[in-house]
Amino acid sequence: MNTRLNLTITFIGIILFFSSCTKEVIITNGELKMEINDLMQVKFSSLDKNIKPFYTNFYPSDELRAEELSVDKFKLVNIQKSKEGNAVVYILKGEFQKDGFNIEKNQIITIPEKFSNMLLFKTFYVNKGNKTLTVNSWGNHKIRIMPLNHDTVMWSFQPSSSNQRKDWILPVKQGFNQKNYLGMNNSDYGGGIPMVNMWRKDGGLAVGLTETTLKMISMPVKWIKYNDYATFGLQYEYSKPIIFSKNDTIRTYDSFVELHTGDFFNPLKQFSNFMQSEKNLKFAKSEPEAFEPVWCAWGYERMFTIKEIINTLPKVKELGFKWVDVDDGYQIAEGDWEVNERFPGGNNDLRKLTDEIHNYGLKAKLWWAPLAADPCSKLLKEHPEVLLLTEEGIPQYITWWNSFYLSPVNEVTKLYTNNLLHRFLVEWNFDGLKIDGQHLNCCPPDYNPASKLTYPEQAVEKFPTYFENILNVSQQYKPHVVIQICPCGCAVNYFIIPFMNQAVASDPTSSRQIRLKGKAYKAINDQIAYYADHVELSDNGIDFASQIGIGGVVGSKFTYPKDNPFVKGSYLLTPDKEKIYKKWINIYSQKMLSKGNYLNLYDIAYDKPEAHVIQKGDTLFYAFYADKWNGNIELRGLEQNRNYSVCEYTSDSKNTFSVNGSNPVIKTSFKNNYLIQVY
Repeated sequence: MNTRLNLTITFIGIILFFSSCTKEVIITNGELKMEINDLMQVKFSSLDKNIKPFYTNFYPSDELRAEELSVDKFKLVNIQKSKEGNAVVYILKGEFQKDGFNIEKNQIITIPEKFSNMLLFKTFYVNKGNKTLTVNSWGNHKIRIMPLNHDTVMWSFQPSSSNQRKDWILPVKQGFNQKNYLGMNNSDYGGGIPMVNMWRKDGGLAVGLTETTLKMISMPVKWIKYNDYATFGLQYEYSKPIIFSKNDTIRTYDSFVELHTGDFFNPLKQFSNFMQSEKNLKFAKSEPEAFEPVWCAWGYERMFTIKEIINTLPKVKELGFKWVDVDDGYQIAEGDWEVNERFPGGNNDLRKLTDEIHNYGLKAKLWWAPLAADPCSKLLKEHPEVLLLTEEGIPQYITWWNSFYLSPVNEVTKLYTNNLLHRFLVEWNFDGLKIDGQHLNCCPPDYNPASKLTYPEQAVEKFPTYFENILNVSQQYKPHVVIQICPCGCAVNYFIIPFMNQAVASDPTSSRQIRLKGKAYKAINDQIAYYADHVELSDNGIDFASQIGIGGVVGSKFTYPKDNPFVKGSYLLTPDKEKIYKKWINIYSQKMLSKGNYLNLYDIAYDKPEAHVIQKGDTLFYAFYADKWNGNIELRGLEQNRNYSVCEYTSDSKNTFSVNGSNPVIKTSFKNNYLIQVY
């Protein structure tokens, strides 16, 4: 079970001594101020006078909901303030007593030494009475935020996954309601980043989990019609009600609340830094090769031929691409990763292909959808024990692939996977893997006894270890291997990021999604290579400016000299397109903004035009985006009383002019994008 009962509460380095108390509690860290009244209701605000109150009254933010009653008010009876190392710790004790029910709430609030504007929480409920409760759910940090000056819209970061493939950044209006469940929302879709936030022009708040594994929790965001405030927080619902008996303890998940200014970038970055520093989460280092331009054979789609790929290689090299991705269509079936009847030379045909790619001085990456097996596959006939089973004892279906889930924690799955890695990287001699599929972002609980789990939800928690093994084994075969994980259209499962060294925009539906996802990845891990996916997925199919301006790695799936006859659409590289490709790939290779540092100087929701800044050495690269713009633009981040040279480096004229940091405003007009370098 995700929630543990009958726990003994221990606090390292703290002597528990509670004194009688009826006072309100005020806890601050940096500019963040938390007030708690005698009913353990809360109010969050900022000490910065430029940030107006988020909500003016106290309100209940934590709740225990049972069939018999729901409790969100606890009489505050004890307070203890102490230190754990250099961190200041508050321990609060509250009581609820009514009609024979007696529930005790214990909450530990820590002010972390190295993380300003952030508070950490541990919350426990203990049944002290003789009456048993049937608990359905609990909630933490249901925060209220009022809009500024009767604004009708606030903005939010909601990184959960469903088959709707929504943006991760969404406007919130009256009537808005999104559950943001981090477990499986559809047969193929689940997972995400365990942080949600809402912000206004002056600032915002974020809440999330600091657990070391993904938890199947919701992060609901609501603005109920006619309310003058919106809410967001954490909500855990039991799949089956649990019996909460005398002396039982319910431990909610470790969590945080964070104050910030600007958009979601700062709280997401601090959350990720906290997880790395305090929870020992380590990200894989991106290889230099992961930043090189990518050409993918997916333009020829599933019916591609080896001849088509080989015939395209001269143009791939001429344009400046360094990678060739061999995509879906070579395999017998999902699960049976050997070549099908279209390759008369058998598995040797793929080795010949990689040899030819290497002869052109290019590197080869292989598409692969692990953890999926077709019902008729040889794998499942020989090893049915690898299946992930539902509570009803049937295979979990993957709708997209018409396949079944493999258990990510089954030892047979691991052995089978390791054998495949040897085939891909040694026998076929690929240099990297394009690991693909939205089903790879999460999995359902596994009830298969062969998986040998302590509890079914452990499959979700241990899910990332499957990718950890892939990375470790692959690096044994190829120390500089590139591992890309593409959770198609999903808000990435935060806990698999450590085991990829190339992130990807994962089937963006617009140029804006490319930029939104890029900003999120750079907040999480500013050193990771962010592949902006096929440029054909951007606006008008040629928006290299969005790929480059966000600091992404450029990519394409163009076909040349002709299309595959079985493909309905066309990605043919025409002479006009070729001129565009040559221009932008040359710019990318010269500037390599993908290796720069992202500076969070603009609010992606409120600042117009949309702006992003990449720093490389003493040069700042600004990228502005709008359908149409004619007016002033402020160049933030410049030093006062210092002159700068500005170059429109993507224009044919390479127009250059000067600006002073004391008045860093320029007037310009553009359509779609305006990219400049300032030094």
